[in-house]
Amino acid sequence: MDKEAVFAKLGQWGSAIWNFLDRKNMAYVLIGMVVFMILLSVMVFSGGVNSPEYQAAADTYGPVTVESHAAPAVAATHDTAAKPVTNAHAVETAAHTAKPAPKAEAAKLPVAATAAGHTAPLPVSVFPPGVFFVQHVMKPMQYELNTRFWGWRPNDITRQFTDNVNEFQQGVLEVTRRTSEALAKRLSRTGDTDSFDPNLELAMNQFMISSKSLIFPSAEGAYSTGLKEMEKYMERLKRGQARFYVRSDNLIPLLRDFRDLLGSCDENLVKSHEDNGEEVSTFDADNYIYYAKGVASSIHTILEGIQVDFKDTLEPRHGEELIEHALHSLGLARDMEPWIVTEGAMDGFIANHRANMAAPISHARFYLDKLIETLST
Repeated sequence: MDKEAVFAKLGQWGSAIWNFLDRKNMAYVLIGMVVFMILLSVMVFSGGVNSPEYQAAADTYGPVTVESHAAPAVAATHDTAAKPVTNAHAVETAAHTAKPAPKAEAAKLPVAATAAGHTAPLPVSVFPPGVFFVQHVMKPMQYELNTRFWGWRPNDITRQFTDNVNEFQQGVLEVTRRTSEALAKRLSRTGDTDSFDPNLELAMNQFMISSKSLIFPSAEGAYSTGLKEMEKYMERLKRGQARFYVRSDNLIPLLRDFRDLLGSCDENLVKSHEDNGEEVSTFDADNYIYYAKGVASSIHTILEGIQVDFKDTLEPRHGEELIEHALHSLGLARDMEPWIVTEGAMDGFIANHRANMAAPISHARFYLDKLIETLST
């Protein structure tokens, strides 16, 4: 068949399609395509899946003071004994909008260590222990609900088009659930026979609502209620009307939950086959990566709160250095932003982003495991 015959045939098909759809129906099709592309562009580019800098969000809690001085630190590695290092991980200094921090309560800061190769001071809260920690527990969910474009997405009708953000938010939610449970069951109680704090108990239950619940209750409404109850607890801490215990036996179960979450993420990032025997698809690999990013981002923020409020618990056992190394690894996982997730061979030209994500997740899990071991002795 020559070119003229091919073009003639294409012309006949085009005319048949045009006659079938006529001008009015064709206009509807074109309008629908334009609307679809606009919505897709807004959801992909405006919402984004970047790991948020929670510390940069509006912050009205936990005034801190910062004064730095150089100090040697010791870091444990996979294959060597403890060795002196002098580098530190940069952390934020929160601002308080209600009242200035009392100068009499300011304290000098130690400098902790990371693998980042620079020094930076740690913030010191002038409020009672627990306020800074609870503030950092709240930050990830506050961002996802109130600051991220389009807000909470796993229960939206558009969730099929925003699966990366959905998975990231699922990771944030899971960390928040584990931490709120630790707050209600351990960190605010002296023992098994002590009563639950009413605000924390309600917050814990609200975060257990399904992330896909649309109404009665909506996920956003339940999680917002949980955050408000945490805020009430935090205000009572400031007034000395609530309790928060910084004992190592209270902290260890939370660190174990974080370690187990990272272990689950690590397994999903390195496995080649699903439980049913099928190979991990590119779409599932995409979900595993962004769920791990959400977990890493939230744990990173909460560990920064632990650094401050559990400082007296960590320092005698050199636990702050281990947290700094965990923070560094979690930061690497949090900041990984591939344009397109690919499932290349381990020794291939195309990147295997699951394997790339697994490395810092595994390192963070290692350092948390070492921290648990250190605090347990």
